[in-house]
Amino acid sequence: MNSNCWIWQQPDWPAFRWQDAVVQPLLRQVRLQLGILLGSTMAASQQQSTKAALDILLSNIIASSAIENERLNAASVRSSLARRLGVTEQQTYPVSDRSEGLASIMLDALQQSADDMTLQRLLQWHRWLFPELGIVQAVKPGELRGNEPMQVVSGRHDNQLDPLLRAALSHFWFITLHPFEDGNGRIARALTDLALAQADQQSVRLYAMSVGILQQRTQYYAVLEQCQRGDMDISHWLSWFLSTLMQVLQQVSAKANLVIQKSLFWQQHQHSSLSAEQKKVLNRLLDGGDKGFSDGISAAQYQAVAKVSKATATRHLADLLNKGCLEKLPGGGRSTRYQICYPE
Repeated sequence: MNSNCWIWQQPDWPAFRWQDAVVQPLLRQVRLQLGILLGSTMAASQQQSTKAALDILLSNIIASSAIENERLNAASVRSSLARRLGVTEQQTYPVSDRSEGLASIMLDALQQSADDMTLQRLLQWHRWLFPELGIVQAVKPGELRGNEPMQVVSGRHDNQLDPLLRAALSHFWFITLHPFEDGNGRIARALTDLALAQADQQSVRLYAMSVGILQQRTQYYAVLEQCQRGDMDISHWLSWFLSTLMQVLQQVSAKANLVIQKSLFWQQHQHSSLSAEQKKVLNRLLDGGDKGFSDGISAAQYQAVAKVSKATATRHLADLLNKGCLEKLPGGGRSTRYQICYPE
């Protein structure tokens, strides 16, 4: 095989193939993780779900543009999304044709995922992506190779194909076709969101695939180029895509579990008499993350976060231990550390 030959120049283009022994186990793992994620969010109210969806969709749009080194006005895009989702924000920001267009693409992909992906729809996405162009630019760079270029997304040939695989295939196919002068990556990722919505309308609003791609941006481009210069076996791309999706789902599930644990904790301690400083430290521990003291918090750290004296920090910690809010980690003396005592 000539490594200088593009995949679309192969005589059997676009008859993609893959190794089921590699892909199927990953598909099963992703499906399982999707179920776990859905289960962890079942208790959320409609208002909480809509607010969470707004945050996720915004992060997806911002990340997709960041992959192309484009910085967006996040406040403007958020306002466009919030209005369309019926979310009332405490503070609104001016919207633009750009933010309105980006919101339109995202919501069209998710809310109209059952509609056929036609060339006219694709061109409309491109107008929304570049409203300043006015007229869609000519389809030049890669041309739409083949008679049915979008059949991966919707067509008679893919009815039996797993939607998660369809998401990966449509992404690879479109970005390889490269039909526009600009915007191919962002539209490819929107097609991915559409196919993921076909896989599950409920869960697709719970995670942002573009965030996972952005986290591994260098590898993303490397795998794409490697497979674009290979033969029709794109197992490597499918494996990378599903593994990245798996990591995204695991990260979101971990955050969802933190929210659940935090809610249960405060339910148990809703009648506990706690100072503002104690609540501040407890919330910091409950929120986790880089500033959440994953190894536990010491008396000195408590003093710094709560902004209290050493004596007050000692007294607060003893009170939190007594009320079952905290528990000691192994060790003693000055090295004593404390962590949240979660409800059983």
